[in-house]
Amino acid sequence: MEHIAALLFVVGCSSTMADCRELEVPVSVFETAQACVAERPFALGDLQGQAPRIIGKCLAVDPALEDDYDRIVWNVRPDGTLAASLEVSGMLVASNGERSEKDYVRQQ
Repeated sequence: MEHIAALLFVVGCSSTMADCRELEVPVSVFETAQACVAERPFALGDLQGQAPRIIGKCLAVDPALEDDYDRIVWNVRPDGTLAASLEVSGMLVASNGERSEKDYVRQQ
């Protein structure tokens, strides 16, 4: 099984950087951080024209949390830099595999 070491995250912004949105890239996951960094300029070049300003960042993936990440938290700062990170939302779902029969109290 391949492990993911990095994720390429790209956003497109208006010329004033006031409005930004996530952009899809053809390949977004990489086995090494170096592969992500090497692909980044080509991916950004392929997205030219989809927004006046395009910013991309390679995000490190912790192999222990690879299957647990469920959101990307990001912000474009006023100076045009992208702050982004992969996070686990912290939502915990619990269930009990054993189901006992319900005891009903009868009222007479």
